[in-house]
Amino acid sequence: MERKRGPTPILLFLSRDAGGKATNSSKNRRRIEGRGGAGEERKKGMEASAMRAALFIVLATAAVTATASSEADTVLLLSTSLDADFFLGNVSWSARVSISRGLDFFFRWEEGDFLDRVVVGWRVARKMAVAPLLRAAVVLCLAMSVMLLVEVVSMAVCSLAVKLLRRRPEKRYKWEPIKGDLESGNLAYPMVLVQIPMYNEKEDLVELECKFWASKGMNIYYEVRGNRKGYKAGALKEGMEHSYVQQCDFVAIFDSDFQPESDFLMRAIPFLVYNPKIALVQARWDFVNSTECLMTRIQKMTLDYHFKVEQEAGSSTFAFFGFNGTAGVWRKSAIDEAGGWKDRTTVEDMDLAVRASLKGWKFVYVGDIKVRSELPSSFKAYRHQQHRWTCGAANLFRKVAIETVMTKEVSLWKKFHVLYSFFFVRKIVAHIVTFVLYCVVIPASVLVPEVSIPTWGVVYIPTTITVLNAIRNPRSIHLMPFWILFENVMSMHRMKATMVGLFEAGGVNEWVVTEKLGDALKGKPETQILEKPPIRLKDRITFSEIGFAVFLFFCACCDVAFGENYYYVYIYLQALAFLVVGFGYVGSFIPNS
Repeated sequence: MERKRGPTPILLFLSRDAGGKATNSSKNRRRIEGRGGAGEERKKGMEASAMRAALFIVLATAAVTATASSEADTVLLLSTSLDADFFLGNVSWSARVSISRGLDFFFRWEEGDFLDRVVVGWRVARKMAVAPLLRAAVVLCLAMSVMLLVEVVSMAVCSLAVKLLRRRPEKRYKWEPIKGDLESGNLAYPMVLVQIPMYNEKEDLVELECKFWASKGMNIYYEVRGNRKGYKAGALKEGMEHSYVQQCDFVAIFDSDFQPESDFLMRAIPFLVYNPKIALVQARWDFVNSTECLMTRIQKMTLDYHFKVEQEAGSSTFAFFGFNGTAGVWRKSAIDEAGGWKDRTTVEDMDLAVRASLKGWKFVYVGDIKVRSELPSSFKAYRHQQHRWTCGAANLFRKVAIETVMTKEVSLWKKFHVLYSFFFVRKIVAHIVTFVLYCVVIPASVLVPEVSIPTWGVVYIPTTITVLNAIRNPRSIHLMPFWILFENVMSMHRMKATMVGLFEAGGVNEWVVTEKLGDALKGKPETQILEKPPIRLKDRITFSEIGFAVFLFFCACCDVAFGENYYYVYIYLQALAFLVVGFGYVGSFIPNS
């Protein structure tokens, strides 16, 4: 006959000696005693009994854990007015024995100081292995930071000097407007080939537009190739093989979303006509959708710095910079002498610029000539674009390094500029140090107190770089904190792309056409405006950013609890930035893009 049980007090006797270690004497033995009493009989299933047993184990284990931290002898009495059946109803004697054995396992685990051994083991490993590796990483990152700082300061000085001294391209090179001749007519002007490579556009509309202008007497051709071999480089190379190209002296290139002004050629061509050593005239990009969202504003800041500082400094010092692939005019003979377009990397524009520069040709950047264009509005499109640019540049460095060293047509100083300043520091070091130092080493240093980072490496250098960037973007100075956090997030993707390019890993020649929001709206008006299909979770979330945000949150919490500095302020903000990007709350989202 089953005996009814009443309220049951649970007694846990815990004892420690003066040294804080559990004793094995019978007096200090831990035990659980249960006493049955009167109570209402209940019938529970096996599932409910198992749940009660689990709750009992959790409660008892929590009590043991809480009491184990005491330094003196302790007796803990947990008394509950709950019905005993809530914990022990329908639990067989064998189940109670199992519970007791489980608790005894935890007691012996504690007696063996298992957790203390883990802590001691971590401290030894941290001192012997982790700390030396982290110190080496700190030294390398600080060295790369100094290299980057010197490069940024030198470019800033050059670009500011050009601006303050008003050393415009028209003063450094001969330039005067090309005057027409009434007798010669159009023959007084040089023949210019304007190439607009396209992919995934509405071919019927493009063909109709070309036929319309051809019917009005315009010298325009619509060419289609049957494959995508070589991507953009392949299209440009095939475009140069047509017979009518031989009539042209210069080649102007525009992507399909670029909108040059009507006087573009009249302002750019004179540099090429009157200066036979100039091979390229690069115009500045302007943007029609820079205020669309925060991500496009940040892109504008980055690209404005690229043109105002990097391109201007390269043009005014060594007459060399990377061609931006569009909004530029080439001398056709320079393209031919450099070997034409090559598809060995995803940065065919930079490849051609480097080869032409090594042949002794000069480039000029004209910031007063602006060409409107569209920025990628979705994070997915921007990430693909940055991967292509970063991976291609690193891969090109691998391919042209020996060629640059061996060439005899340029000075040693220019070789150094191309290999060290242009490629190594800007295309390799900048991406590595941004991610490793500011996203890995600094957060990880709070977990390894044996390693400290100098203040000048954590504060002074990044502050100087940020200030120099802000000087050239005064209207966007209020966005600098967002720019810093977002660029650090993007540094994870850029560093990955850099490694892929350097070691030619999988995806090194991956080419994904940058999707623009304007293209999506034109191509799918019903989808974007009328239907608004549900957004799938996997289309928005990127787990790499979320996982890294968890790591940063952990480091920040450890710094709050145990650290002696204020790194957690920055780490929390950076973790939040990774989290926001990881959940897709950045840029404009294009469903089913």
